[in-house]
Amino acid sequence: MPSSVIKHFNYDEMTKNLKITFTSEMVYQYKNVPKRVYERFRISSSKGIYFNQNIKNRFKFQKLEG
Repeated sequence: MPSSVIKHFNYDEMTKNLKITFTSEMVYQYKNVPKRVYERFRISSSKGIYFNQNIKNRFKFQKLEG
């Protein structure tokens, strides 16, 4: 999963929360992300572009402690 901006991510199907750790070490949890959005993000060839176009500013989020 090479990405210049996203270091790691995981998805919880039960809560529909998508947790993303950026290369800056900032961690955000995006809420109520549909599984199809996560699946497309997971297989995307550019995680940063997909994130900016389909997740950022579209879902409520919470900044977490790293």
